[in-house]
Amino acid sequence: MSETPWNETGDPEGRSEERPETRPEDELEAGQAEERQEFRAGEKAHVNNSEPAEDVQPETWQRTQPPAAFENPPPAAEDVETSIAAPNAEPPLFQSWSQPEIHPPARIPHLGHVCLLMVFATFGLVGAILLTRAALNVHLFGVSNINQATTDIHYALGNMALVYLITFGVCLIFFPLVWHKGFFAGLQWRGATALRLRYRLFGAACACFVLAMVDEFLLPGPANAPIDQLFKTSHEAWLLFAFGVTFAPFFEEIAYRGFLLPALCTAWDWAIEQSTGKPARTLDKNGHPQWSLFAMTGASIATSIPFAMMHAEQTAHALGPFLLLISVSLILCWTRLATRSLAASVLVHSCYNFLLFFLMLLGTGGFKHMEKM
Repeated sequence: MSETPWNETGDPEGRSEERPETRPEDELEAGQAEERQEFRAGEKAHVNNSEPAEDVQPETWQRTQPPAAFENPPPAAEDVETSIAAPNAEPPLFQSWSQPEIHPPARIPHLGHVCLLMVFATFGLVGAILLTRAALNVHLFGVSNINQATTDIHYALGNMALVYLITFGVCLIFFPLVWHKGFFAGLQWRGATALRLRYRLFGAACACFVLAMVDEFLLPGPANAPIDQLFKTSHEAWLLFAFGVTFAPFFEEIAYRGFLLPALCTAWDWAIEQSTGKPARTLDKNGHPQWSLFAMTGASIATSIPFAMMHAEQTAHALGPFLLLISVSLILCWTRLATRSLAASVLVHSCYNFLLFFLMLLGTGGFKHMEKM
């Protein structure tokens, strides 16, 4: 017999089979398969109330650890340095776009906002004059010159309404951008508060009406005041009635009790804080300023004087009506500050004007006998 040649590994040449290389993944899968088979054998023995299989050892129930080749390597030194320096890294390029901007609390409105309101009112006045000129050119309501327009009820009320509306429209657009809140929210409108206190507010309007009756008895105004010249016909009286209980109280309160009064209160407290070194007063839970009693008293008086002067021309600068207007304005200021509601002072002002016009309505038989005024 001839000898079969053997190679260096001990296998006959040409007859040795190539064994596949064993990978770590295959070893892991084989170990897991063996675990599953042993687990099923133990579970079956438990169900049959038989002795557990002797070949199922607790060690085989443990999870087979993966080979060392699959473990996470320790972080490199440069990675550690990068993770430590991460908190001090620069913010993203567009971080201001993704995060809302936080605005510091501010006491609004202040005197700067009052100055802006005066500028907007100037724009409104210019716009009203231009529109009035255009109306005169087409002889609207049969009026063709300025002299006739000053005594015509349509032009007198229309000019005031245009000034109010133009100014109000600009304010609605501009101030919310500056205050970062709604226009009426910045002025503390709070209509729900006025509605809840409506009976008390009507009582305040009645108090103003009683003051007007006492003032008329003690210090009566002139017989032919400029305001009386507008009550020529029943039509004109009804127009004044409607304007006096809607447009006039609404826009006048926005200007005087909405802007000027809180701005003077804030300026008063700010001046005291600067002179004494006291800290600024905190805002309330709604973000509105809180004022001292001294500031509210002084600001109310300072607000009432220009309010009375605005109406002085209508009453021929008479002393009695002037003092009455200051007294009424003080009541309106107290209402605004006590309730923290601009709508409350608007309601009192409107009801007060309504009572005055209602008295004239009764005295003239429904505005049919205007000579009785």
